[in-house]
Amino acid sequence: MKSPIKTLADATTGLKFTESPRWHKDKLWFIDIHDKRIKTMDLSGTVATVLELPFIPNGFGLTPDGGVVVGDAFQRRIYRSSGASLQPLADISALTTFCLSDGIVDAKGRLYVGDIGYNFVDPAAKPVETCVIVLVGPDGRASVVADKLFFPNGMVITPDSKTLIVGETIGHRLTAFDIREDGSLGNRRVWAQLPSSVGPDGICLDAEGAVWCANPEGADSVVRVREGGEITDRIRVDTHAYAVMLGGPERRHLFISTSASHDPAEIQRHPSASFQVVEVEVPGAGTP
Repeated sequence: MKSPIKTLADATTGLKFTESPRWHKDKLWFIDIHDKRIKTMDLSGTVATVLELPFIPNGFGLTPDGGVVVGDAFQRRIYRSSGASLQPLADISALTTFCLSDGIVDAKGRLYVGDIGYNFVDPAAKPVETCVIVLVGPDGRASVVADKLFFPNGMVITPDSKTLIVGETIGHRLTAFDIREDGSLGNRRVWAQLPSSVGPDGICLDAEGAVWCANPEGADSVVRVREGGEITDRIRVDTHAYAVMLGGPERRHLFISTSASHDPAEIQRHPSASFQVVEVEVPGAGTP
């Protein structure tokens, strides 16, 4: 680490539960799930609303032309916006189960988005290994491009646009796919099998090809992993980390999205979200 961890913004600035951070136009863009908004934050910690949403969002990305793609998590519908209004893009409810998870938009404007696959708000519901990744094209056509995943969550695409890596939270692994020309996925492989103490949520990629993983349930809040599974760095914060992003002027600022709880009722009563940041040695790379 190049600097101590500091808090840039927290619940006093209106944060409820932040996810899917992306560095774009000198700001951190992200969804605030339980505030139903797309927001930005600059390096001074100033938070602003870009777009108010009529639904609980997940599956968020920025298109090459600067537009927004975002999913209605529970209705499992995808929308896009190039300004203040949302337009429907695709209904993927028939392809997915219960709720959308993280997503990513590639250099061709295609959205990859996972589903959670089971009723995670029901304590009696058991996690399933039948989750999918859906590809949604700019024209709205959608198809399942990967299946039999165990809670796919954060995703990254390598700088050459040839590999997608996804964190399987309950599978305790990072799984890689080759990206074909048409956007379909092939050559599935375990990129890194992680210890049972690491359940990757949001992830980001650095210039050495290592992946930073938020680890909400672990003693190590954030870990840096090389292909094959070697953990090179560990970061601990005083709460739970749900997502990470490398940004800033040289992409050496590691932004960490945190919250003491992911329970919707608790978040509404006592929001505890924050963005913490630490400078690291190796800059970010790839998408997002």
